[in-house]
Amino acid sequence: MSATQHTPLTQVAAYAAPAPKAPLERTTIARRAVGEHDVLIDIKYAGICHSDIHQVTDGWGEGIYPMVPGHEIAGVVAEVGAGVTKFAVGDRVGVGCFVDSCRSCEYCLRGQEQYCVQGMTGTYNALDKDGQPTYGGYSTHIVVDENYTVRIPDGLGLDVAAPLLCAGITLYSPLRHWQAGPGKKVAIVGLGGLGHMGVKIAHALGAEVTVLSQSLRKKEDGLKLGAAHYYATNDERTFEELAGTFDLIVSTVSAPLALDGYLGLLKVDGAFVNVGAPEEPVSLNLFSVIGGRKTVAGSMIGGIAETQEMLDFCAGHGLGAEIEVIAADAVNEAYERVRASDVRYRFVIDTSTI
Repeated sequence: MSATQHTPLTQVAAYAAPAPKAPLERTTIARRAVGEHDVLIDIKYAGICHSDIHQVTDGWGEGIYPMVPGHEIAGVVAEVGAGVTKFAVGDRVGVGCFVDSCRSCEYCLRGQEQYCVQGMTGTYNALDKDGQPTYGGYSTHIVVDENYTVRIPDGLGLDVAAPLLCAGITLYSPLRHWQAGPGKKVAIVGLGGLGHMGVKIAHALGAEVTVLSQSLRKKEDGLKLGAAHYYATNDERTFEELAGTFDLIVSTVSAPLALDGYLGLLKVDGAFVNVGAPEEPVSLNLFSVIGGRKTVAGSMIGGIAETQEMLDFCAGHGLGAEIEVIAADAVNEAYERVRASDVRYRFVIDTSTI
């Protein structure tokens, strides 16, 4: 298609949850026509994030149904609007966790659109500016503003790049912000879809990486991915042996943790950063932070510019996600396996099977 053709693309195939906690099923959804600054993306792969499961079950609040999950999107530009300057037909592109923001608040202007004062527009389970629900990447096509689209470098396969659009940036952003690098001791809590990218990225940044996992079941994997050390958190001796060790701990787990124990692993001025988002509140004894001027913090994905920086960094270091590619009709089974931590380390839907 040429840049001047704007054929309305109304109905595309997708997998959606018709109601809270309902199994996903094949359906069709409406996509808007390509506007002046939009790109139409032929989706090739869509990663399955644990947040997809939280949202289709209303775990983080009431959702919008039918819900088409998926915010780890990799594909190829099939059409561009007349005003598009950043992309051309045939470009390899990605879309992450949001597709718009207010564009005018201090955070949007700073390139931190994920912290938009008015709230970013989620790639799915959100309302777009026209009041219509957004639908995510478990579909064959998506229309996205060029300013919320990123370029996937040629050195990355689209399949292994898809999870970087959430899992990759979710770990890259805090590791950069808290200056993980040579001379720093970094612990990653949990070796799953997020955690395995944290190990890869922290190692590539030059930090000494330790995995803290419930058991030693994945130790061999962790060491191969770049960890120097691997400890089981179900062994109380771990917390005694590693007391006061780390400059930075990044927790990727989506279940509540006993924070005081983990805070004891930090050096003075160390930070414990949460990127996993449990559905339940957690408790904290403030003496755990007062005693060492420690920080309990959180981090949420990254802005568009930082996401592009992350993709370029991963391509430069040969870092893609460890994936298991599945057909779309296996998505419900994949959800059950994610809940059971039975994936190494990210399911990716081949959207040609939709």
